[in-house]
Amino acid sequence: MEGMGGFGDLFGDPEELQRRMAEFAEQLSSQQSLAWADNAIKLAVDMTVAAINRVNVQGTTSEQAEQIRTVMATVFPEAVTLVREARQGLR
Repeated sequence: MEGMGGFGDLFGDPEELQRRMAEFAEQLSSQQSLAWADNAIKLAVDMTVAAINRVNVQGTTSEQAEQIRTVMATVFPEAVTLVREARQGLR
């Protein structure tokens, strides 16, 4: 019964199969990292928008702008950290 070498014949060269499985695993890992980065960036944007929407801006346009800048000064560093970590995760 030559030619019946088990699963090696069914799937081809075992080393080629192993290489392709490793490539597939790497692609999945890369896609997972990209999805995580996308989610982190979306969270940063959502967090910033939610914080600004909670501000009860009042006064002149200059005063309103200052109120929003104050919120941004608090929220923005956190958003930047999320985006930075997301970008580092892609490397």
